[in-house]
Amino acid sequence: MLTEQQLAQLDWVKTDGMMPAIVQHAVSGEVLMHGYMNQEALAKTLEIGKVTLWSRTKQRLWTKGETSENFLNVVSITPDCDNDTLLILANPIGPTCHLGTSSCFSPAAPDWTFLYQLEQLLAERKHADPKSSYTASLYASGTKRIAQKVGEEGVETALAATVNDRHELTNEASDLIYHLLVLLQDQDLNLSTIINNLRERHK
Repeated sequence: MLTEQQLAQLDWVKTDGMMPAIVQHAVSGEVLMHGYMNQEALAKTLEIGKVTLWSRTKQRLWTKGETSENFLNVVSITPDCDNDTLLILANPIGPTCHLGTSSCFSPAAPDWTFLYQLEQLLAERKHADPKSSYTASLYASGTKRIAQKVGEEGVETALAATVNDRHELTNEASDLIYHLLVLLQDQDLNLSTIINNLRERHK
């Protein structure tokens, strides 16, 4: 979150007490929405850990999700170089836009969000027919078998690297990542949890 020094340096005078706040998905990097914060909205956001803005139409504090329960759980808040705009990394609960989409912006998110989208797809496959979906058949086979596949793909990835077979390394690394994501979903873990853990380890 913001340090005491960062809070003190925010230029509320320059923004007439209303600072632009850009909310970005903490995992995929997708820009979710844009709003405005006054000092009270920022304080509330820091207090409850959910994005809270100043609604210019309602003329009051507004916590995103207070009606829909599609909250934006704050991971970090960073000011820009001029201390007059805030970038908020958040993990969304449900769609951000009132139209039911993940973001209030178009077009869709850039290609590098694919990994997050794949995670969502794998989660949906948990309840698919194992006879028609390889992913569903993996879930049906149980944790031990999924973990075994991760181990096998890990070995194959390492072997491809040791013999400098770049084509095979690409294929095996893709299989490893896929099976690892399946294992994480099987254990009810997600990329948000993993990335937050990495942030803590490498502060």
